Amino acid sequence: MATISFRNASVAVAMDGRPVPKTLLADVTLELTEQRIGVIGANGSGKSTLLRLLNGLVRPTRGTVTVDGADTVRAVRAVRRQVGFVFTDPLSQLVMPTGREDVELSLRRSVRNGSERRSLAEAALDRFELLGLADQSIYELSGGERQLMALAAVLTVNPTVLVLDEPSTLLDLRNRELLRRTLSGLGQQIIMSTHDLDLAMEMDRVLVVEEGRVVFDGGPAAAVETYRRLCTSGLAAP
Repeated sequence: MATISFRNASVAVAMDGRPVPKTLLADVTLELTEQRIGVIGANGSGKSTLLRLLNGLVRPTRGTVTVDGADTVRAVRAVRRQVGFVFTDPLSQLVMPTGREDVELSLRRSVRNGSERRSLAEAALDRFELLGLADQSIYELSGGERQLMALAAVLTVNPTVLVLDEPSTLLDLRNRELLRRTLSGLGQQIIMSTHDLDLAMEMDRVLVVEEGRVVFDGGPAAAVETYRRLCTSGLAAP
């Protein structure tokens, strides 16, 4: 497993009409080493910002984030070779007309030979039983098939760490189960934000993020209970 370290990491952004920057994430200090780590919290709590710090999609305004000692700002290329990222909406990630072309695109930097690249792409697609869909338009695929295509494209370059930002949000029950089973069979270290509390319960460690801060860090059952209390606090009785 990789060792991912946050040291007083904060993210703030300038906003039109605001005299001071808005803080998206504040003073996060963590060391992540478990194989399955979940991140839960309300929309806008800072979950996505925390995940995007992991491979340099977002830079800390203050503090540092490192992956096995490699800084996500100063050594971003090395970090991205190690950390793969899967977005909530696979259409934000699948940029080519077909899944085959997208997976081959992921290999273009590391594999120069076209025949070898095609062979590796087919092996990656076959691993997820997607080879029969490889040449269909991505717009003809179901949400679950698109998400698996995006996952195959990321995994084909064999990252050590797989980061997923709410991967089940757009999926129906059948496709959520398909994704869950696929993820459970992977050997990579997985760090995933999710609103699916059943999925969060399967993690080794769960972070609860609230208003830009990690307010709980521990076992999944206690984390889910903490999140439920946060969600119901202050609600009036029906």
